[in-house]
Amino acid sequence: MQNSNSKEAEDLRIYQIIDANLDRAREGLRVLEDWARFGLGKDDYVTKLKNFRQILGKNHLEIYKQTRNYIEDQCKGLTHFEQFNRKTPEQVISSNASRVQEALRVIEEFSRLHNLELSKIASEIRYEIYTLEIDLLSLSKYKNSEEILKENDLYVITDPKENLLEIIESILIAGVKIIQHRFKTGTDKDHLQEAIQIRKLCKRHNALFIINDRVDIALASNADGIHLGQDDLQLKTARKLLGYSKIIGISANNEIDISNALKEGCDYIGIGPVFETATKKSKKPLGIEKIKTLTKDLNIPWFAIGGVTKNNISYLKSSGFIKFALVSQLMNSEDPKEDAIMILKELSHEN
Repeated sequence: MQNSNSKEAEDLRIYQIIDANLDRAREGLRVLEDWARFGLGKDDYVTKLKNFRQILGKNHLEIYKQTRNYIEDQCKGLTHFEQFNRKTPEQVISSNASRVQEALRVIEEFSRLHNLELSKIASEIRYEIYTLEIDLLSLSKYKNSEEILKENDLYVITDPKENLLEIIESILIAGVKIIQHRFKTGTDKDHLQEAIQIRKLCKRHNALFIINDRVDIALASNADGIHLGQDDLQLKTARKLLGYSKIIGISANNEIDISNALKEGCDYIGIGPVFETATKKSKKPLGIEKIKTLTKDLNIPWFAIGGVTKNNISYLKSSGFIKFALVSQLMNSEDPKEDAIMILKELSHEN
């Protein structure tokens, strides 16, 4: 039978474990909270994380704190090489979410012997963090995609080519950061394999990979987003399927379609055709003045499309256009890399 002294010593060791893990959990929560606040600007997540910290702080009893130096921690200061391999905010989020989850599990187990209320609290918060980690990672991924959309003015749309992968790789090397892939002929199996290959190329060059129309292939290939026409799947349905980590763009050429796209939360709009184009022979060109009218109050990225070439970009820029989507100019180029470099240089010049 345990004597009172050994039982007291055991309790003190347990209190010390609870104290250390309450500190770990609150520290990890603070890292997640600050990323939600400063990295993502998401007040609702900041509030939730702050609340978790306050609850744990309220239950960080003095009896736990008083045991902090009861037994000297022989492992104090130990590090692991993986700590130095965190090179992105996403890795920091994952590692700190894991830190919180693990600390809460320890608290849950050991406080069950002395403090059932704290054990229950630790369990409830731990399960909340599992979902919250996924949310923060999704929001971070979306934030990165959103920044690429805002910062880059050239959007390239593919056409079927025998050497398509070679063309795409060459323009990515040139500095293009947004690729939209359109499927024409072939089986879904072929489409998916092609999409996966293009996705890998885009990831290697930190470029957005957007799939035209096919939500299923966008999901299966882990594309960064989808582009929808007016006759495609509704945006709100696509959002339910894709979640909030993916970019959704819309083609629009009139006030009603633009207004609807904005209400439903699209991330960017393709507007055109500006001029006559072989890829949209049935569509009447909108012209520069009409597009200027349609876009004068737009506060999300929009790309002029249709008949845009390296020869008229300068003229369009002088009319106030900033972002452009190209198809034939680069897909049919004898030297797509060089043409892409020239266009990017043109776009980088001030008006």
